[in-house]
Amino acid sequence: MLRQYELVERVKSYDPDADEALLDRAYVFSMAAHGSQKRASGDPYYSHPIEVAGILTDLHLDDETIATAILHDTIEDTVATHEEIERRFGPAIARMVDGVTKLSKIEAQSENERAAENLRKFLLAMSDDIRVLLVKLADRLHNMRTLHFIKDESKRRRIAKETMDIYAPLAERIGMYEFMNEMQGLAFRELEPDAYASISKRLEQLHAGGGDQIARIGSGLKLLLSRAGIEADVSGREKHPYSIWKKMAERHISFEQLSDVMAFRAIVPDEDACYRALGVIHRRWPTVPGRFKDYISTPKRNGYRSLHTSVIHSEKMRIEIQIRSSEMHAQAEYGYAAHWTYKQGQKRPDVPGRWISDLVEILDNAETPEELLEHTRMAMYQDRIFAFTPKGELFQLPKGATPVDFAYAVHTKLGNEAVGAKINGRVVPLRTPIENGDQVAILKSKAQEPQPAWLNFVVTGKARAAIRRYVRNKERGESVALGRKIYDEIVARLPAQLGKEAQAAALKRLKLADEGALMEAIARRTVTDAQVMDALMPGSAGEDVATAPAQREPISIKGLTPGVAFVLSPCCHPVPGDRIVGLRRPDEPIAVHAIDCPVLASGIDADWVDLAWGDGSEGATAELVAILKNEPGALGVMAGIFGTHKANILNLKLENRDESFHSYRVSLEVSDLHHLTRILAALRAADAVSSAERV
Repeated sequence: MLRQYELVERVKSYDPDADEALLDRAYVFSMAAHGSQKRASGDPYYSHPIEVAGILTDLHLDDETIATAILHDTIEDTVATHEEIERRFGPAIARMVDGVTKLSKIEAQSENERAAENLRKFLLAMSDDIRVLLVKLADRLHNMRTLHFIKDESKRRRIAKETMDIYAPLAERIGMYEFMNEMQGLAFRELEPDAYASISKRLEQLHAGGGDQIARIGSGLKLLLSRAGIEADVSGREKHPYSIWKKMAERHISFEQLSDVMAFRAIVPDEDACYRALGVIHRRWPTVPGRFKDYISTPKRNGYRSLHTSVIHSEKMRIEIQIRSSEMHAQAEYGYAAHWTYKQGQKRPDVPGRWISDLVEILDNAETPEELLEHTRMAMYQDRIFAFTPKGELFQLPKGATPVDFAYAVHTKLGNEAVGAKINGRVVPLRTPIENGDQVAILKSKAQEPQPAWLNFVVTGKARAAIRRYVRNKERGESVALGRKIYDEIVARLPAQLGKEAQAAALKRLKLADEGALMEAIARRTVTDAQVMDALMPGSAGEDVATAPAQREPISIKGLTPGVAFVLSPCCHPVPGDRIVGLRRPDEPIAVHAIDCPVLASGIDADWVDLAWGDGSEGATAELVAILKNEPGALGVMAGIFGTHKANILNLKLENRDESFHSYRVSLEVSDLHHLTRILAALRAADAVSSAERV
């Protein structure tokens, strides 16, 4: 463990103006607060925050961050309070300590909920000050280094899995690759001990068989560049066991089939030297196709810049080579932490990247702990592609992203209003995957709204969270409107007029939060009509409430949204102009049927609700069966009739065919019953059409 003077000397070595008194006070306060507490290793507990601070001194972080690291467990694990930390060390340090502190005392129902709450709090703090994340990552790294002291195997595995799922990806996202590699390696050893031992043993055998192979190849690479007039600092290493295991799993190959287990890094003076070095290497050795990456012209989202290439070396083996300048190397080693290091005695505050803002937006939109963890893992884990707006603005997205994902990456409002897209000037469906380097233009309309079907193809957590939030809000709004109409009918059945406080009393009896919750419960039938009547006016329901008269006035169903509060039944496909009725079942959307639908005659167990189309209702899907003559142009005649009548074909299926006739089933977008009737009349009048009927 670092002694007090050793820690202060480390900080003063890179920042002579650091507040020595602040660091001394923090050190002494942490020791006193943690007192006789012990870690699983038997060491004094305060050794942990001191070691965390020591890790951060290697990154040359400012005195406030080092003090935060020393104090980061005091609020959680001692009697110290936020107010005391703020009084002794100032509001900035108190805010960061609170951001790092886990909510261990929260009443959580599940492990997911605890993890989600911890992640929620520190993401919010991180969005204000990135140093919170740096302290948290150093804290987790030291905990992983001492994980083996914990006797409970299930606890070790839980911590290791959380590290692999959340903290290692967070380190990668801010460019702290050394942190990421060490955390992944330590977690891998705990989660897959047999695989870790096997790969480590193979690496030892390879190292023993090849002697000083890494040093020999590294020296040859340095000499090659030197002869070309390029001064380079060359280093080499074997790849980490977790990286090797991941490649073996992805490629479905054995260790013996994995050829590129060595990686070399050449650090050159500047960007121009990077590209000259690349040319020298490619002229000397043949390249491995598809393994060249230019992260200098197109940096990674976390700011990482470097050239990556793989070549077939003279010793008949593949090697990976990274080429970068000294400045790029500092960014690659420390990532966002590089923005907090000292340069000529000046602090350089960092501004969180766009990805942090995206995570915070996901945080706001997620309804459950499971959603939060799912969306944040999606946002942090997936490989990236680059796409451009028509004005040239660059956006990074996961592989497989669609124009909907792109629209939400630009702005949530644009995503909500997206109706179409152009990729490289060509109009494409919204579900089309974007390729690396594509230019994407989003077509929008204020009349558009997010569709539940988008959830089937979007891949970003931000898009998924925004769509779910919109659908949830719309569903609730429509359910509340429906519930209010049914509520009015229930009130009309009561034997006497309600008093002013009756509804408030009913809410208490039904254990519902507010009026909106009551209306939603009525619409979803999670409370019955009898329960509502008895809650409003005890004893009013009586025994014959089930045979109470149906609603005396029709319910308006303007603006139906499939899959939300109402559903147009696919068995009869009602359209505006049809007489309609609704079937209401417990906790299900209202199923809207045409009055002559055969399903209604089958004795369904559901409440019937008298419905009518609202004024101005238009637009629905009708199903037709058309039998066409088997002759050239017949299908074109039918399509032409649809086009003339401005009806959009949603689906067309060939159901039967023989020598004389073809039978087609068509899903057609029509405005109302009159529109559909005119289309059927036109089809029947055409010579190429044998018959046309509505399903």
